[in-house]
Amino acid sequence: MELLRFATGGSVDDGKSTLIGRLLYDSKQIFQDRLEAVERTSLARGDDYVNLALLTDGLRAEREQGITIDVAYRYFSTPKRRFIIADTPGHTQHTRNMVTGCSTSDLVLLLIDARNGPTEQTRRHATIASLLGIRHLVLCVNKMDLVGYSRKRFEEIREEFTGFAQRLEVHDLTCIPIAALTGDNVVDRSTEMLWYEGPPLLDHLESVHIGSDRNLIDLRFPIQLVIRPISNVHRDFRGYAGTVASGVLEVGDEVIVLPSAVSSRVANIDGPDGSLQEAFPPQSVVVRLEDDIDISRGDVLCRPNNRPNVGQEVSAMVCWMAAEPLQEGSVFAIKHTTRWARALVHSIQYRLDVNSLHRDMVAAELNLNDIGRVHLRTTEPLLYDEYRHNTATGSFVLVNEQTNGTVAAGMLLRPQN
Repeated sequence: MELLRFATGGSVDDGKSTLIGRLLYDSKQIFQDRLEAVERTSLARGDDYVNLALLTDGLRAEREQGITIDVAYRYFSTPKRRFIIADTPGHTQHTRNMVTGCSTSDLVLLLIDARNGPTEQTRRHATIASLLGIRHLVLCVNKMDLVGYSRKRFEEIREEFTGFAQRLEVHDLTCIPIAALTGDNVVDRSTEMLWYEGPPLLDHLESVHIGSDRNLIDLRFPIQLVIRPISNVHRDFRGYAGTVASGVLEVGDEVIVLPSAVSSRVANIDGPDGSLQEAFPPQSVVVRLEDDIDISRGDVLCRPNNRPNVGQEVSAMVCWMAAEPLQEGSVFAIKHTTRWARALVHSIQYRLDVNSLHRDMVAAELNLNDIGRVHLRTTEPLLYDEYRHNTATGSFVLVNEQTNGTVAAGMLLRPQN
């Protein structure tokens, strides 16, 4: 069955964890002992209902505060599809964890409290999802039971958010009115909102088409490990291990190795269960070539007439995730595919206002959770594509070399002529 990865987004107390708990509960994914533990904890907390949010809020600090801090991953399946859920924090302080949860997602569930409407954090999470190239966005207008299941209120929120989303690169936007606490329109259709003619949330998750989201045209195979012979028995074996980032690689294909630009042909592809005729994303394989070539970790296999950009001067959108502000002249380690280098922040071109999407062209720094465009100079050439065409080769992280902490997630832009 096809696997769908999705993440939650929205402000604190919009009901993200409750929604995930309701999905798991109503789709019969909870073991009895786990449900009994949640019932006991709910009673100890003084709740007069079974608090399904406790199914995902696993940290003690989360349960004490009633908020999500870390990213909680949950797996479940239905007869139609398998799912991995990333329940991300809504608090502004933990926006970096939302970026982490969304970085591998195919879809984002963006929750809005029907009483409050879209907030700054709602718009920030929508902007991050757009920058990360997530093509499918589901707007869940939650707590409809607290506004009397009002169709007018739902349409007001949908119209307001749709106007904002039109300025983002959102390819597929679906709006669903729900009440996660009572289960309305989560797994089963709501009897209180008969005016809503669309499917409940789980039906939409089971049917949304993601097969065409992956880039199967531009072959990119970053080398993660060179496998050399370890004994005389296999002395002729030399393979190159990695994950297919995009495109389709077949035995007999002519490939070129960058940055050396030496060409060869694929002699064999080995997977976990033996030889393969072809490999595609996100398969991890070992590739053997017909020629003995000097190849190192960080090199990339591609087609001779379809190569990535090569450059040390790059522009990128970054989400800054450190308490200390990002300033021009700062130097960081940069991790791009399987290659490490150092990067100088040559200039901050603008800071993006997540509320108005206005570009602040005079911004001198980026603060915690700010999003902006920067120009970088790297010590080694990057073999990259524009992020919206290839998320694997168009993304990177910046790392503080003193603390070894990740301080920014970046999306590379088209090179300027």
